[in-house]
Amino acid sequence: MVFFDKLKKGLSKTKNAVFGGVEDVIKSFRRVDEDLLEELEEILICSDVGTDTTEYIIDELRERIKSGKLKEVDEVKGALGEIMRELVGEGEPLKLDTKPSVILVIGVNGVGKTTSIGKIAANLKADGKKVVVAAADTFRAATIEQLPVWCDRAGVELVEQSESSDPAAVVYDAVAAARKREADVLIVDTAGRLHNKKNLMDELAKIGRVLDREMPGASRETLLVLDATTGQNAIIQAKEFGAACAITGLILTKLDGTAKGGAVFSIRRSVGIPVKYIGVGEGIDDMQPFDSGMFVDALIGEEDA
Repeated sequence: MVFFDKLKKGLSKTKNAVFGGVEDVIKSFRRVDEDLLEELEEILICSDVGTDTTEYIIDELRERIKSGKLKEVDEVKGALGEIMRELVGEGEPLKLDTKPSVILVIGVNGVGKTTSIGKIAANLKADGKKVVVAAADTFRAATIEQLPVWCDRAGVELVEQSESSDPAAVVYDAVAAARKREADVLIVDTAGRLHNKKNLMDELAKIGRVLDREMPGASRETLLVLDATTGQNAIIQAKEFGAACAITGLILTKLDGTAKGGAVFSIRRSVGIPVKYIGVGEGIDDMQPFDSGMFVDALIGEEDA
């Protein structure tokens, strides 16, 4: 429950912006009608839920009204919560079935990729797993400086080479280190840019070949880090990266820094990729596996008495 409290606090800007407005609308109407739906539509769009996703939500509410499942104004909030839970989907745990398993982490500069790796490493270590991190985003000096700090905080081993080294060579060394240390998980930091899809594909393909050769049959996750504060732009990034590689899950960061956390719903619906981690703070324990029920409850649940 400790993280749930952090989640509620971290989502407070979105909760106040979205569901504070919903509460006000509910109080101002005596019946469920098109005027009420129009008010809700405006609130959702302003909270970066996105036009298409907002239309879907409103249409779902409209269908419930027509079928008689939604009759009273005080039922709107609960119905909205049900639709949003369905939209965001169930949380899917990481598939780490082999020892070692591999997690590739990608994302543009500035989204919190490096800090996410440190936090996930700490999370996995807290679950009793031995973790090795490969610093394969070798073309970004900031990463080379920051990643050792986060790995030290997490208490996990880091494998690195000099700046501009071949990312695949770093991964090769990291695989050897993971085997030697009998690690459970190898986390690979890579692809901190998207200026050229071919370059991205070539780099990830080269790393993939090393992993296929050195770790045949190993479970592998490819996680894309997205900054939740960028809203609809995050959807564009997800689609661009998705066109370049097979993404298995999303990491959403900085949810505590935005009043537009509604983008989570449109991201999930637009790209069809499960959210696997969310971050709501700067602390090393402020990122946890995504739980859709917990997320929606933190947004629309009643305040503590």
